[in-house]
Amino acid sequence: MSTGEDLLRAHGLRVTRPRLAVLEVLTAGGHLEVEDVARQVRTRLDSVSTQAVYDVLGALSRAGLARRIEPAGSPARFEARVGDNHHHIVCRGCGAIADVDCTVGERPCLTPSDSQGFELDEAEVTFWGLCPDCQAQRRADAAL
Repeated sequence: MSTGEDLLRAHGLRVTRPRLAVLEVLTAGGHLEVEDVARQVRTRLDSVSTQAVYDVLGALSRAGLARRIEPAGSPARFEARVGDNHHHIVCRGCGAIADVDCTVGERPCLTPSDSQGFELDEAEVTFWGLCPDCQAQRRADAAL
């Protein structure tokens, strides 16, 4: 198993404490907003600016160690699950996000009617709906 230091070096990035801390936070899982990442990184480091976290997330994303997702109407989120062309489902009620594996099993999962000459390597799909908790709340509200 690779360490954070090994991953950073393998992707051509210099090893720094902020990069290691951000990578550790992302690897723990979830679809995190920048403020969430910064808050968790600050528990690991004495201090780090929000701008430094933005910079690290940008570097990790460009290097393929993090994925930036931007559900419509929501702030950008970051995750460590990369390279498998999975998709996301977003709750319209509370904003919860979950991963949805690719249903075809090959990249890209969807083929456009016209690729416009692009060499395709990924398709991004966002499914929208209500999570189980928000469904239960809707039923409870309707019963009132």
